[in-house]
Amino acid sequence: MDNNYTIKTKSAPNWIYDWTKSIISVIFVVLIILTFFFRIVNVDGTSMYSTLYDGDKLFVSSFLYTPTDGDIVIISHGQYLDEPIVKRVIATEGQTLKIDFDKQKVYVDGKELNEPYVSSELIQGDAKIPEVIPEGKIFVMGDNRYVSKDSRYVEVGLINVKDVIGKAQFTLFPFNHAKYLY
Repeated sequence: MDNNYTIKTKSAPNWIYDWTKSIISVIFVVLIILTFFFRIVNVDGTSMYSTLYDGDKLFVSSFLYTPTDGDIVIISHGQYLDEPIVKRVIATEGQTLKIDFDKQKVYVDGKELNEPYVSSELIQGDAKIPEVIPEGKIFVMGDNRYVSKDSRYVEVGLINVKDVIGKAQFTLFPFNHAKYLY
């Protein structure tokens, strides 16, 4: 009986090939996860103050997401904006919407919204606000209503549901703002 064992060692090109293949596989998996499941998004501006602050980093889930009233969403762009924006969903397709600027009240399907997150006066924009939200659209506003460019303005307008990147779940950074958003 022969008890000689041989140990095969990989040559340098094989070893480099194996590591390169592994690194590419990991990068591919990370890209899939970041594209279809979640993202980290930076808040730019004060339109969501005092819920969110300029510079906050948000954890955003996007897998099989459909916008719902009250959700904080990341939108790829408005009608005339090229930059992503962060806003709160006020009404979705088929819902009736009425905004009483004199009384500072928002009504969806005839019921006044309870909006403890609103931090400023509600002012009228330059866009026509529909009585019923059309199919495939949502109406969004910022929590800091006095400065927010949102669906009340032509620049943003009604948002196509397909332009919603996902729902903000957590504020991750800075640590003194870290919190679950709902």
